[in-house]
Amino acid sequence: MLSPVVWRRGAAWLRSCRGKVLRRGGSREPPGVPRARGCGGSREAVPTRERYGVRRLPFARLAERDVAFFERLVPGRALSGEEEVKPFNVDWLKSLRGCSQLVLKPQTTAEVSQILRYCHERNLAVNPQGGNTGLVGGSVPVFDEIILSTALMNQIISFDKVSGILVCQAGCVLERLSEYLDEQGFIMPLDLGAKGSCHIGGNVATNAGGLRLLRYGSLRGTVLGLEVVLADGSALDCLTSLRKDNTGYDLKQLFIGSEGTLGVITAVSILCPQKPKAVNVAFLGCQSFAKVLETFTTCRAMLGEILSAYEFMDEKCMELVVRHLKLSSPVADSPFYVLIETSGSNSTHDEEKLNNFLEWAMVSGLVTDGTVATDDKKIKVLWSLRERITEALTHDGYVYKYDVSLPVGKLYDLVTDMRARLGQSAKNVVGYGHLGDGNLHLNITAESYSHSLLDAIEPFVYEWTARYSGSISAEHGLGFKKRQFIQYSKPREAVVLMQQFKAMLDPKGILNPYKTLPSAPERSTY
Repeated sequence: MLSPVVWRRGAAWLRSCRGKVLRRGGSREPPGVPRARGCGGSREAVPTRERYGVRRLPFARLAERDVAFFERLVPGRALSGEEEVKPFNVDWLKSLRGCSQLVLKPQTTAEVSQILRYCHERNLAVNPQGGNTGLVGGSVPVFDEIILSTALMNQIISFDKVSGILVCQAGCVLERLSEYLDEQGFIMPLDLGAKGSCHIGGNVATNAGGLRLLRYGSLRGTVLGLEVVLADGSALDCLTSLRKDNTGYDLKQLFIGSEGTLGVITAVSILCPQKPKAVNVAFLGCQSFAKVLETFTTCRAMLGEILSAYEFMDEKCMELVVRHLKLSSPVADSPFYVLIETSGSNSTHDEEKLNNFLEWAMVSGLVTDGTVATDDKKIKVLWSLRERITEALTHDGYVYKYDVSLPVGKLYDLVTDMRARLGQSAKNVVGYGHLGDGNLHLNITAESYSHSLLDAIEPFVYEWTARYSGSISAEHGLGFKKRQFIQYSKPREAVVLMQQFKAMLDPKGILNPYKTLPSAPERSTY
């Protein structure tokens, strides 16, 4: 049990989160989240339920007996103090803030199973949370859902050097897995800017894309098996380490990208490629997006199997990383920049191919300036220009973030049209992303949140994307912020089928409610 002092603090906050908390100024402030739309970030998350129209579903309220049960189940790993819980309630962008009063940190699948079995019986809503690095509000509670953190489920179970198959718990941090594999002569098949914080379970639950998708494909191909705990506490062991298994339905695909709404991923089996012996990075300047596209088709033809990444960013992105992060551009000012990475087994062979391509690109006028890095330190410096754009944007004001897939030829037209539409009402409109995957990150900054600016952006951005048969979420997922816009990318029949899967696997709807799928208006329980 919690000590009397700690419990008094937790209980007081529990009462306050039922709509009775007072602001410092004395006015009532109901729990909730700041906005109904957009993917913005602000310097401080302020709960403003009125902006959403979302209402709390009729789940049970957390009671003292519930906290007592969980404290016995996971002693010392059930957090209920206001300050202890606070960081788990706020998303990475600091744009959303939930009002959970309890964070549970299980260490084993058996503990997750017992937690969900109890919550299912009591009708308590649960918010699974990994590293909490998501950008669409999928990892933080909307109201008072219990947070189930996988932070302590961080054990590597096995690694087979012959097959390259890694089996680990869902709470392993991606960077730690990369370091472990590096010692074995292997790498993870995905790499993200948030690798120092994100968990592999969260990566799988959101079907994260990242910087290596061009070379190694998506997690739907590299994940071989999963262990998942369902809403009623039953454990589904599909943790196979086989590359070929054609027996029945491929159930793991239901949970990859489901954002914790169908089950809690507790362990992952994933195929890892061998570490390349030779890595080169070229950072180039291009005078137009047409040149960026032509450079891509040329390098894909000339570099072939060694091409592992092709990233682009516009001049506004460069201005932001230089201004806010004090980084330096290694090439002359250009309207667009391209980062090309090659990975192979023979440095002489790879450098020859890369040099031939660069010579052709310069002579033909595809690029106007460039630099090449072959040692790890310089490679990291060049990659930081691309990876830290998101960080630079957070220093530029309130950020409206969009992550879309489009036909490669139309990728930057959305940025151009958005700039023309918003004019001076936006501070900056920037575009960057994984061009090789057709994935654009459109970001719009303003001095502060503006509802009128949001109205100018949405649903225009989604309508524009749908017009060209794109996807409104390429790799970030739908979470809380985009769930009501799924119809721009999926037909009604597909959404209905998804809702049927949800009802079958989670009939009470306790797993990550208010996320991923649109829901009909419910009567508030406040």
